[in-house]
Amino acid sequence: MFVVAAQETNLQKILEGTSQYLVPLYQRPYQWGPDNFKELWRDVTQLAEDRLDDPETTHFIGSLVLAPTPGGVAGSITRYLVVDGQQRLTTLTLLLAAIRDHLEQDPNGARRDADRIHNQLLTNQYEDDPYRLKLLPTQADREAYAAVIDRAPTAGGDDNIGAAYRFFRARLSEPNPDAPYDVLQISQAVTAGLSVVSISTHPGDNVHRIFQSLNNTGLKLTQGDLLRNYLFMRLPTRSDEVYRTHWLPLQNALEDNERIETLFWLDLLHTKPQVKQSQTFAGQQARLERFTTEDQIVKEIERIARLGHLYRLMLHPGEEADPAVRERLTRLAEWDSSTPAPLVLHLLVLRDRGAATSKQVAQALLYIESLVVRRFLIGRATQGLNRLFPAAVQELDASLPVDEGLHRYLSEGRKHYATDEKLSEAILTAPLYTTGRAAHRKTIMLWIERLLAAKERVAPETLTIEHVMPQTLSPEWRSQLSEEYGEDNIDDLHDRLVHTLGNLTLTGYNENLGNQNFERKREILRASSIRMNQRIAEHNAWGPKQIEQRGRELSQLVIEAWPGPLAEAGKARDDNPLWESLNRILALLPTGHWTSYGDLAKVIGTAAQPIGTRLATVPAPNAHRVLNANGEISAAFRWPEAGRTQDPRQVLEMEGVRFSGSGRAAPSQRLSLSALERLRTAADDDSEPQAESRS
Repeated sequence: MFVVAAQETNLQKILEGTSQYLVPLYQRPYQWGPDNFKELWRDVTQLAEDRLDDPETTHFIGSLVLAPTPGGVAGSITRYLVVDGQQRLTTLTLLLAAIRDHLEQDPNGARRDADRIHNQLLTNQYEDDPYRLKLLPTQADREAYAAVIDRAPTAGGDDNIGAAYRFFRARLSEPNPDAPYDVLQISQAVTAGLSVVSISTHPGDNVHRIFQSLNNTGLKLTQGDLLRNYLFMRLPTRSDEVYRTHWLPLQNALEDNERIETLFWLDLLHTKPQVKQSQTFAGQQARLERFTTEDQIVKEIERIARLGHLYRLMLHPGEEADPAVRERLTRLAEWDSSTPAPLVLHLLVLRDRGAATSKQVAQALLYIESLVVRRFLIGRATQGLNRLFPAAVQELDASLPVDEGLHRYLSEGRKHYATDEKLSEAILTAPLYTTGRAAHRKTIMLWIERLLAAKERVAPETLTIEHVMPQTLSPEWRSQLSEEYGEDNIDDLHDRLVHTLGNLTLTGYNENLGNQNFERKREILRASSIRMNQRIAEHNAWGPKQIEQRGRELSQLVIEAWPGPLAEAGKARDDNPLWESLNRILALLPTGHWTSYGDLAKVIGTAAQPIGTRLATVPAPNAHRVLNANGEISAAFRWPEAGRTQDPRQVLEMEGVRFSGSGRAAPSQRLSLSALERLRTAADDDSEPQAESRS
């Protein structure tokens, strides 16, 4: 048995003082990736917001197991081995480095706070190597980590350490007018608000054996298990009866213990819209503590059981009696997203109480669907929806019918509920094929097909999304298009339109269609049972004119099917998601690499010329790493930032980019299209931190 001492603390108390933390060589190198970064960023920003109302709010992020190093003290430095928790600790210090650098480069930044982070939390200010860095990663990560802490030009390379640093720099530099907190409040949330349990072993303990013990897998109690045990512990005389009459039917209705956990979390969201699912047990336990008698606990279990049967309708919409509500629940189930769940369950609860009719609930569900569809089509995907829907439960105007109140709520503020005008513009110009999740793109296409095919439903299993004008132009396609549009215009038009909705369709013959000429594609599409294919086959030719015409037709269908916001919503400012996507990718470009205007255009779904114009006139992160296709600095390159006069080639060389005598960057350091696509995926904030949707 290992003897340990454990205490709850925060990052500031761990890092401040004369200490150093060494990651042992038997630990794996740093391996966290975009999903981990996004989850931590959500936790930190939510905590920063929560602390505005209550500065004592904390958020528990796990444990840190430390062991004294042999010898323990080196001069004035106390050294510890990080037995467990190195991924978390490394990421948090990289986040602090990103905050430090953001404060230093922001004209309004607080230099004193940046110095404090560097001197107190990232380095031992008056020590030399090897005791200077607060954290000393494994040998494989040490050089990349030191580059970040020391602000070296090579900081932010293409390794995992660099990826974490670049991610947080990108998030910090991205404007967010909706955020009530600033960078200093984020810094405070990280250093004082994130709570960890620091576990210290004794000097004689075998730390390698402790490490193995900590990392052995085993079954753990879920939040649902803990709640069940807690509730029945509170029923010393009635547990058998309540289990048989209420809990077992609930368990059978939801079929899965994880769904019971989700149910308790959804219930908690009705009063605490920002609570995470990992906090379900603690939140419910605190709420249930006020009930002092068995009768009160029984009534609470009865309420949860009733709520569970309403939740089952969301999982199995076919059991809903009202046809209109059933249709809307089915559509949301097909979308397969957990984010609307708190609001959907609330609507069903209102109907169950008699506070809303089925007609009102069906219309309210349509507004939810409309918001999701319109946001997706303009490239907003799921950003902020995990907050928006739970908050709606608290903020709906109770004086209005629920459908009218929800429509008004969704139409107000910056919820990115696209107006008809903005939706039409996006359908004609936005690259739907690269937007959000592939499953959601396919669902959108299926729903549009149903609009065309009336009551006939299309089986989705074998269908894929097909480009009518192909992604890569064959000589035959190029020849046909050049006759009408001119050879010089083809690539620009192709890049701008190939991924837009007007050029996409559904087919079960994707391999057969491929890069075939339009005459052959038209024959296959005409024989298809899919109505949108038959409409495409009515055209004698296919190119930019037909794509834009079809885009306008589909735009009108979408507008009629999914109602937009109330008129006053058009007054809200709405930034162009195309340039937001560009800035996110640019912020993640690793040092020592470059890309081209054309490659960026292909990834975000536009043409090279607008990107060049944008970067020459509007400040953007790492714009100097964008070169022409030959690896040369564009003759039109300008630093949009006032007063910046550096030679971009010298900046690139300091970052590790090699140039030939003719002034061309090394082709081997050019990011591939697939690497850019991975950056785009890492940049998109479309992951959903809430419960998985289960059908």
